[in-house]
Amino acid sequence: MWKERLKYWIKPAKLGDFDIIIEPDKTTSDFLYELVKFRELFVFMALRDILVRYKQTVIGVAWSVIRPLLSMVIFTVIFGRVAKLPSEGVPYPIMVFSALLPWQYFANSMQAASESFIRASTMISKIYFPRLIMPTSSVLVSAVDFAISFVLLCILMLVYRFAPSPMIFLLPVFFLLATMTSLGVGYFFSAVGVRYRDFRHIMPFIVQFGLYVSPVGFSSSVIPDKWRLLYSLNPMVGVIDGFRWCIQGTAASLYVPGFVISLVTSTLIFWWGLKYFRKTERTFADYI
Repeated sequence: MWKERLKYWIKPAKLGDFDIIIEPDKTTSDFLYELVKFRELFVFMALRDILVRYKQTVIGVAWSVIRPLLSMVIFTVIFGRVAKLPSEGVPYPIMVFSALLPWQYFANSMQAASESFIRASTMISKIYFPRLIMPTSSVLVSAVDFAISFVLLCILMLVYRFAPSPMIFLLPVFFLLATMTSLGVGYFFSAVGVRYRDFRHIMPFIVQFGLYVSPVGFSSSVIPDKWRLLYSLNPMVGVIDGFRWCIQGTAASLYVPGFVISLVTSTLIFWWGLKYFRKTERTFADYI
């Protein structure tokens, strides 16, 4: 009798009964804890990308100086000399470079994040770690370029004998806003790029289009008042105007209603990009 009962309770093991399925945490608190738990991997990947980026170039760190410097010269000639657009009472190169700082930080972060999983496809398919580390570490790499360009801006202000505004101490606030926008867009594009590999070829066009519709080479004050609220739906408008306001200190640099709209837009982009990433990350290994 006891043998029959034992057969009833004990079933033969089948193939797959002892498989371990590792899935990302579903709750936000557990997920944030997991990011902290893998912080050493996050720092390692960021440092690796920084070293590889500058080691495999001919001129190294100087590339982070030459690129914004050339862009500043082009915008100054076209918009300042030829079009003769207003510069809000400050030297035109400083006005342009104040906008190039957040824009290039955003553009570099977005491009690097969109290609982060393609560069590390072997890691995705073999081991588990929080997938959000990949695009987030790419944004950290772009922050190094931002720091180098900021030093160049300080040198430029010394050349023109331009004293920055006392509001420059509020610059970290707008830097965090630029980071939040970069992360939101980067999370979305990195998730889409895993499934659609040809999407990375569209990224240069998106960056170029965004450059033209953002107030980089000109002041947003040239936009007619009836269009400024609509124009501020571009989240980088509020970020760029904030950077100029902190450095230049002119009241015309910051359009408060437009900044509020840009702030709300940046927050929604970050939330939506993170939500889409968390929804699709469990399928990354299948498409890699």
